[in-house]
Amino acid sequence: MMGSVRLRIDLAYDGGGFYGWAKQPAMRTVQGEIETALHRILRVRDDDADETLRLTVAGRTDTGVHASHQVCHVDVSEDVLVRCVGHMDVTPVVALTRRLQRILPADIAVHDVSVAPDGFDARFSALERTYVYRIADRGAVVDPRTRGFVLHIDDTLDEAAMNAAAAMTIGLHDFGSFATPNPGGTTIREVKTAYWRRVPSRPLIGDDMAMGERYRTPAAESGLLCFTIVADAFARNMVRSLVNGCVQVGLGKRSLNWFAGKMATPLREGSTGPIAPQGLTLEHIAYPQDGQLAARAEAIRAKRTL
Repeated sequence: MMGSVRLRIDLAYDGGGFYGWAKQPAMRTVQGEIETALHRILRVRDDDADETLRLTVAGRTDTGVHASHQVCHVDVSEDVLVRCVGHMDVTPVVALTRRLQRILPADIAVHDVSVAPDGFDARFSALERTYVYRIADRGAVVDPRTRGFVLHIDDTLDEAAMNAAAAMTIGLHDFGSFATPNPGGTTIREVKTAYWRRVPSRPLIGDDMAMGERYRTPAAESGLLCFTIVADAFARNMVRSLVNGCVQVGLGKRSLNWFAGKMATPLREGSTGPIAPQGLTLEHIAYPQDGQLAARAEAIRAKRTL
């Protein structure tokens, strides 16, 4: 019997057609689709306890939330992995990558499959996650092609007020007003940066091409108001609820003092539920150097306190 290998899978997906990442009975999920594909490619029965393939993900995304860069891992025995080679004159990992790319639905894209370094855990080894929420308000020309990953708001948002609210989230806080803990977990998280910026109306084709004004068409994201947040981890509904709180401030419906009170008193009271999911995309997962992966995973498993 050969040993097992841990594979790192880097991927992206359009979350609009999924009930989130996590596998659920009778629901279409990202995890479910990939695990089904893996079992089919590697000819493993899903009910075989000795060979069942289960993904561990860097961050579970909610229903309707997208990922341009997600990371997960799966443990596979080496004798099972070689089954995917077939007639291809490539390594088993390359063969698996190609077969996954062919068999998965169009709303999932596998960027890379690689042998994970020692100590790697997609979830617990991660240093930080970056999310971006995109809004088209009256400050942007609404492009209906972007409706799948951009939220449209009729009013003009106050970017300065929203940035003042976002600045309050930076640092180590209990985000209990904006999130719900997992069983046995906490809502304490460390936000490293959080800010709103309007994408400049930059031309798709610049002046350096000397083609004249009529060729200076805008980029698809020109004018969008985007919230970027980076944290060591996120609790359930945390990003979308923070976005909703900022938007309430940006619309003038809530004050900065109200937002400050929400940060100071970590209790859910119904006024900051999560905003619509389609504007949110997981953009990046950062990991430490290979030699620090196991230590990071061990440290992050500890329950956090303020």
